[in-house]
Formats: sequence, C-alpha cells, structure tokens
Amino acid sequence: MKLTILGGGGFRVPLVHGALLRDESDDRVTEVVLHDLDEPRLRAVSEVLAQHGRDLPHAPVVRATTDVDDALRGADFVFSAIRVGGLAGRTLDERVALDLGVLGQETTGPGGLAYALRTVPVALDLARRTRELAPEAWFINFTNPAGIVTEAMQSVLGDRVIGICDSPIALARRAMGALDLDPNHTDIDYVGLNHLGWLRGLHADGRDHLPGLLSDPAALTRLEEGRLFGAEWVAALGAIPNEYLYYYYFAREAREAISAAPQTRGEFLRDQQDAFYAAVARDPSGAAAQWRRVREERDATYMREAREEDEERDEADVAGGGYEGVALAIMAAIGRGEESSMILNIRGAGAVAGLPSDAVVEIPCRVDRDGPHARTLPAVEGHMLGLMQRVKAVERLVIEAASLGSESAALKAFALHPLVDSVSTARALLEGYRRAHPGVAALFRRP
Repeated sequence: MKLTILGGGGFRVPLVHGALLRDESDDRVTEVVLHDLDEPRLRAVSEVLAQHGRDLPHAPVVRATTDVDDALRGADFVFSAIRVGGLAGRTLDERVALDLGVLGQETTGPGGLAYALRTVPVALDLARRTRELAPEAWFINFTNPAGIVTEAMQSVLGDRVIGICDSPIALARRAMGALDLDPNHTDIDYVGLNHLGWLRGLHADGRDHLPGLLSDPAALTRLEEGRLFGAEWVAALGAIPNEYLYYYYFAREAREAISAAPQTRGEFLRDQQDAFYAAVARDPSGAAAQWRRVREERDATYMREAREEDEERDEADVAGGGYEGVALAIMAAIGRGEESSMILNIRGAGAVAGLPSDAVVEIPCRVDRDGPHARTLPAVEGHMLGLMQRVKAVERLVIEAASLGSESAALKAFALHPLVDSVSTARALLEGYRRAHPGVAALFRRP
C-alpha cells in the first residue's frame, strides 16, 4: 500500500512512521511519500525516519517530494497534517485575539476560525487533486481545525474523508485505566465535535462503570481531566469533558494565564522547532536523538496554561493518546479488514439528534473495509447539545466564508462564537486577521 503524508516535513510525522514500523503484517504500507513545500524540513524529517527505520527489513520505502501531484498519484491512503502559514501563522492567530482581550488558542475560539479561513481553501484544492489523481484513496485528516476541515473536504470527497484526533481516545483510555477496564471489552459513550466533547459512559459486563469514577473525587483528581476541571465540576456534569472544554468552562482563567505567560504556545513551538530543524541541518547524524528530546519537552509542556506552575504532566497522560495509532488502525480496518471501534470525525448521519445529518461530529464508530459506520447514541443533554449546535453553526459559517469569499459569513462566524463577547469585537477580530494574514485579506477580495 502507498501512504502519502501531506505536511511531510512536520514535526509529528515520525510518530506516524513509528506506528508503521510496528506493523509487520503482510498487507502493511510499503511505500511512504512525504510532501511538503519546505525542502529543509523535508530533509530533516526524512533523516529522522531513515535513522528510525535503519536495519529493519520490513520498514517501508520513504521518499520525499515538493510536487503534490507526484505525492498523491496512485495513493491508497492520504494522511494530511498540513499547517497553512506555519507556526508563524499560528502565533498571529493567538496574538490578534489576545490583543483584543479574547482567548488566543490554536483551534478553540477566534484563533481556530482564522486558522480555518486560511486552511479550508487549500484543503479543498487538495481534495480536488486527490479526487483526480487517487480517486480510490481514503483521506485521513489531522489538519486542524479537524472538524471544520473534514466537513469542508467532504463536499468534494464525501465519506472517504475521515477526521482524527487523539484527545477523545486518550481521555477514554485514561478513564478505563482508572477503572481497571479492558479497552477491548469496553464500549465507549462519547459525543461531541472536534475539541468539544464529553465522555458519558464506559460500558462493560452489562453496566456503565463511569458513575463509579465520577463519584470518587480522589480517583478523578488522578486523571488529567480531573485536575483540569476539578472533581466537583466533573461530577456535577455527570460526564468527563474533553480537555479543550477547559477553554469554555474556564475561559477567564485560560485567557489570563495565556496573556501572562512570556510566550504563547505557538511562539514556544515556533522557537523550539526552529532550533530543532537548525540542529539537524548542522548535524544530520543526530536527527533521531534530537527529535526524541524535543518531543519529550513538547509533550511535557502541553496545555501548560491549565496547570499549576510546578505541576508536571503524568507520564500516563502524555502516553494516553496517539493519533498515529488511530491512523494505522483505520488503514488496517479498511485495507485488510481488521474491524475496529474508534472515535472519529465523520458525517453523523443522524447519530446526534439535534444536529444536521450531514454535519461532521466526533463520535464512536465501527470501521471495516467499507469505512466508518456511526454508532447510535443516547440523546444528548441540553447544555451539551446547545453548545454543540452553536459551535457547529459557527463552523459552517466559516466553511461558507472560506469557500465563497463571504465577508459577511466570516463576521457572523466570529460574532456568534461563544468565546467572542460582542459584534464589535468580532469586527475587530476579522479586521485584525485580515491585516495579519495576506491569505485572509485576499480571500475577501475575490470577484
């Protein structure tokens, strides 16, 4: 099988390659094509992969290219982790919002909407190229904002686009670990949108075990989410929120912590990764060791704004997810019939009552050779559904704005987002992002 990785010079690509190296089945991926527009980054990541796969006879052949058509042609699977505008763009997304007193975060709030405005036109072009050059390929999207980008691309590729995120399965695994449940014999009840969801149940042996965890404050505070939200609030919700809901439930605290920090998350990653790529350029022989060191530092500082100054992330919290494992499981299920249950971003098809049937939602599903199949879910509580409906409406307005160059749709999206406090602020945000990003400004100048 041929796997194409768009954004192949990205820092997390070795995680996907590592998952491929652990796959020794007869029908595994045998060819990996890395595509990126940045040749030095491609060279650096290619060197990391070469060092990781050295002396492994089953390692896939890896090649790199800056020609997207060459990368896509004949692919069986396409994995997309592009970042339009790079980390420099992310830092602008964060700072424009913070300067206006609004949460500055990559995917949640106005920063995520700005990111989507830049990314959706590129994603749609990639979808059209994939339809032409690899019509039978399955497109696995990790590009953020994953829910928005996946839904936009489905207008071209239909259900062959699957969005993935490591947060939901990491949460579920941590909760199952706290309850000593076997993941292979536990049904997960999770519902939401990307970066906005709740773990509502863990069913095994004929009963739901989650209430036992919710009623145990000591056990809850041993979980990352219990520490983020507080055991009392989690118990009151009757569900464990995805970590990104911290930005909704504790918006003031998150905004103040990010504003007070010497760097935003984007600025930290920009400086860290610039140093990594420069170090590999100077000494390619140490690429793999450099990558491991930087990855450990990156994981340890994730969502720093939500933790106390001296609080470190537990090793289990860092290791609990793994989007690369989800991607490999999808390829195994579709490519060789290894049926699996996952939490994915797919077209809901009525699985979440109260949302449009063609809306992309993040829910448990079964995946086989025909792709993902949504599971029937219990009704969603009012406060959860209300937030999902509002954010989904905003997501669809952003897709309209990015697809049609509609300034009015963009303004409406910013103004209706739950984390934006007024229409005046929304106008200032839109104008700020137009000044910061030439691509956003050009979007609204199209005839």
